[in-house]
Amino acid sequence: MTLSTAFTRLLGLRHPVVLAPMGAVAGGALAAAVQGAGGLGLIGAGYLGREWIDKQFAAAGNQPVGAGFITWYLEQHPEQLEAALAHQPRVLMFSFGEARPWIAKAKRAGAKVICQVQSLAVAKRAASEGADAIVAQGSEAGGHGGGRATLPLVPAIVDAVSPTPVLAAGGIADGRGLAAALTLGAAGALIGTRFIATQESLAHDAMKVRIVVGSGDHTLRTRIFDIVRGYDWPEPWTGRALENEFTQRWNGREAELKSALDSETPRYWKASDAGDLSTALVWAGEGLDLIHDVPPAGALVESLVAEAERALGASAALRVQA
Repeated sequence: MTLSTAFTRLLGLRHPVVLAPMGAVAGGALAAAVQGAGGLGLIGAGYLGREWIDKQFAAAGNQPVGAGFITWYLEQHPEQLEAALAHQPRVLMFSFGEARPWIAKAKRAGAKVICQVQSLAVAKRAASEGADAIVAQGSEAGGHGGGRATLPLVPAIVDAVSPTPVLAAGGIADGRGLAAALTLGAAGALIGTRFIATQESLAHDAMKVRIVVGSGDHTLRTRIFDIVRGYDWPEPWTGRALENEFTQRWNGREAELKSALDSETPRYWKASDAGDLSTALVWAGEGLDLIHDVPPAGALVESLVAEAERALGASAALRVQA
């Protein structure tokens, strides 16, 4: 059985499951595994360059994967998009910034375009500018995002941009979340944190362990990891990460951290290289409590869809004849 939606029909997919293009985590092997299982695999360009993008498309083999970009960063590094376009991606996704010029360029190259948004106004603009699908990202998501919660945001955007397909994102980590997204009117789910803890993920093994043992109770939205890494993220986006000793020391003391970067930035990168997660960043969403293992990504796609089908069936069984 498959779950057929406007989004799966748009791209010829078996399942309405999309790998979030997490920078330096969603590489070619992970994207290919999701694609091969019937979902949509997106390579996460993040802050990485042409060589890395080329390497990940090569790692995806013959699977027709796509790529996702941080739009404000892409404005400074347009060579990222050129690198991806050289591989004729079927889909390009743009998040966090003005998408209009990139939408036009992607479409001229024959790619479908997904725009991730965090508000109703930006969703309407992206749809009017030609996005083929919209991701409505709630604040429960790991990594960067806005301030609105997934549950009310998704149906509001579904109503506002119809008939453009909408994907739900933010806190979705199992099949029940996928079923809930479909019930809200979404045509699928974009899933990030759950795919960090997969065998093909490029995340450090220590990070995968933290995802499995972590809890949504211990995440927070913060700017301190962007500050210490030297990434000038514009308003209004903050990032949701797991608490650690670094957040305990610096969260709420952003001005002091900026004054201490000469010592804190080298210390941070040394910890990151060593997999020392008492200091290094783990972007993670509120769905952590639903993650208990590190499966192959293809098997995860199949289990997400099977669980969603069971959840939808159970919901239908609640109806009784009056």
